[in-house]
Amino acid sequence: MRLAGKTVVVTGASQGIGAATALTLAGRGSVVVLVARSGEALDEHVERIRATGGRALAVPADLADVDQIHALAERVIAEVGVPDVLVNNAGVGRWLFLDDTPTPELAGMIALPFTAALHLTREFLPGMRARGTGRVVNVNSPVSRLPIPGATGYAAARYALRGLTAALRLDLRGTGIGVSEVVPGKVSSRYFVNNPGAEARIPALARVIPTVTPQDVAARIAEAVERERDEVVFPWQLRAFDLAGRLFPGLTGYLTWRTGTHR
Repeated sequence: MRLAGKTVVVTGASQGIGAATALTLAGRGSVVVLVARSGEALDEHVERIRATGGRALAVPADLADVDQIHALAERVIAEVGVPDVLVNNAGVGRWLFLDDTPTPELAGMIALPFTAALHLTREFLPGMRARGTGRVVNVNSPVSRLPIPGATGYAAARYALRGLTAALRLDLRGTGIGVSEVVPGKVSSRYFVNNPGAEARIPALARVIPTVTPQDVAARIAEAVERERDEVVFPWQLRAFDLAGRLFPGLTGYLTWRTGTHR
């Protein structure tokens, strides 16, 4: 799919991967709808995009609220039409043992990314089906492949997003709507600043995987759309761990536990 002239909705667009993706896709000629809770941050990114001749719209919304998701979808369709591409990137959550996770926080980390992607995708699917084209891109975490100790709720939400991706791909086969999953390694965003203690829980085994930038991820998202790729897992060291986890799950699980955080 050529990105020029296409309408793209990007969630979690106030910072990090989402902001970089919005800027990258606008630079390739897309009309970008930026979604996040922080309207002020979104407006700043929209101004940057418009200053370089791009087209963008900020739509603040709390994607943990299903009613706001519905209102967001109605506004997007009314103002710019059914999007050609939906990038489900919004996500939150500290890395905690399950019994250390407060109930509201557990609910929040499941809402973002999983239920937000579930409901927002459902809102746009009828229009995409009627048109016969579209692409859904789900941005996921390495823990959706290799769960780590001490991040139970976070990993469960990411596995759920992985399951949604796989199921959607089968549901939409032959409809003209594609589904991509982009899984980067550790990203040099503000995630670890916003979630103190999480970085220390990365197993030593996984620290050989190089850190990538939000711009790197944005470029891979653009590539997934343009080349209609189902899955993008990078860098190659993460792909190697993913393959090892599939071929030798017992050994990989043991080494991840052995080099990970313990109580």
